[in-house]
Amino acid sequence: MRAVDAVMECLKAEGVEVVFGLPGGANLPTYDAFYDAGIRHILVRHEAGGGHAAEGYAKATGKAGVALATSGPGATNVITPITDAMMDSVPTVFITGQVRTELLGTDGFQEADTIGISMPVVKHSFLIQHPLEIPRAIHEAFHIARTGRPGPVLVDIPQDLSRADIQYEPVNDVRLPGYQPTTEGNTKQIRQAAKALAAARRPVIYAGGGVINANGAPELTEFCLADRFPVTCTVMGLGAFPAPHEQWLGMLGMHGTRAANYAMDEADLICAVGARFDDRITGKLSEFAPRAKFIHIDIDPAEISKNVPAHIPIVGDAKNILAKLVAEYRALEFDSSRLDEWWTRIGGWRKKYPLRYEDSTDNEIKPQYMIQALYEATGGEAIVTSDVGQHQMWAAQYFHFSKPRRWINSGGLGTMGFGLPAAMGAQVGCPDQLVCCIAGDGSVQMNMQELATCAQEKIPIKVFIMNNGYLGMVRQWQELFWDKRYSQVDMGDFPDYLKLAEAYGATGLRFTDKRTLVSDMKDALATEGPVLVDVRVTREENTYPMIPAGQPAREMVG
Repeated sequence: MRAVDAVMECLKAEGVEVVFGLPGGANLPTYDAFYDAGIRHILVRHEAGGGHAAEGYAKATGKAGVALATSGPGATNVITPITDAMMDSVPTVFITGQVRTELLGTDGFQEADTIGISMPVVKHSFLIQHPLEIPRAIHEAFHIARTGRPGPVLVDIPQDLSRADIQYEPVNDVRLPGYQPTTEGNTKQIRQAAKALAAARRPVIYAGGGVINANGAPELTEFCLADRFPVTCTVMGLGAFPAPHEQWLGMLGMHGTRAANYAMDEADLICAVGARFDDRITGKLSEFAPRAKFIHIDIDPAEISKNVPAHIPIVGDAKNILAKLVAEYRALEFDSSRLDEWWTRIGGWRKKYPLRYEDSTDNEIKPQYMIQALYEATGGEAIVTSDVGQHQMWAAQYFHFSKPRRWINSGGLGTMGFGLPAAMGAQVGCPDQLVCCIAGDGSVQMNMQELATCAQEKIPIKVFIMNNGYLGMVRQWQELFWDKRYSQVDMGDFPDYLKLAEAYGATGLRFTDKRTLVSDMKDALATEGPVLVDVRVTREENTYPMIPAGQPAREMVG
């Protein structure tokens, strides 16, 4: 069969039900193979939209997302989603077309060194040099993308090789001698961690997206409830522990709660699970958690002691290790009353510094209230994607995620334009779930074209634009740190989202009154097909609390 038909057989063997992509000259043979393949293909309007849709699909379902692009500009357009997937450990496979082998290195039409360009931002990549390599490369790509620390894998296929006839042999075993991720964790280290936790008087459990990637949320919850451990999550880890809960401190980090950040600052033991101590969490690294010892559980050994030295390092899968840690902890003798003083301290912070904002006295919609209204309108039962900026942080603060894979956002790379196509991918992966995108008026315009895809494919996402007419987070920083010198942040009154929605075949709505906002949102959620809602909110509102960049957690403002 043709090598491209073998690609289709490989995709089916890997359980792929849907791919996102856009055809072009170099991947035309692949698209010809789709004609008879029986795999659902969703034609996106921009390759970046396809890449983010594959990410949204992967984050919502736990399966590998697949995106296709042609050579040259098609491939360079997926570099941002690839980088985004790398930063957030998203299992994705990107298959790009490449110019014919005799044109490689000649600056041929739509040629780009896709492997070279993507090298720093992929987990692994394959440049196909012989058609017989294709089936094994596809299977190895899925194996690498899904296992260990998940991530994006790229397969670049020259057009002439994709058209070649090959003897297709199904690949039933994938063994990569140089790639054997550790999953079980060292028993001695786990036992040591349990003893340290039993002795700690000011412990904090700090969970990240790795817990969700490992499907370890039930084990995390069981572990935290094995004693009265305070627990906080990163923006990527929200939903790994049910919120609200009496042991839940809220999100930590730059826009986290004071209770979470102050607890980290005064802790004597921090147990990090599937989190990487990035700068949004630590603030000034030299002053981060100065009194604490650290247990660090992570599937990626390169993350352990990268930023913060681990006193008890445990390499492995969070789900496996947490299950063992619970068993080891329960086998010990421990006195829960040792935590009374710690909880009294935390209770004081909660009482003194709750998440709060000054609500409007008229019908003006405050952005924080917009999130609260959506939470009420959905009953908290929705998959929520977001773009990047103020709206993302408010959503993380005020929408209480009780389950994993309900909160899908761009964490590490902070990619504006992520939310709408990610919602599209999540909805395709979870057709029976309500999927909402919380967007900013700056971010939503970066991949707005995918509304056409949603209309054509009947993907009924509900997009709520927090419209303040600004690039809000940049404006906030200019206000606080640049003497209110507002440079190039005013988005004006463009476009008219109602007309735009209509042009794209979606339903457009505009909400301006907080008194009817919850019922208005319920009406929007009940509307068939894709819906774009322009929610007019307070023009200048800041996201608080906030740790100024490069400062320690105790210097929080707002």
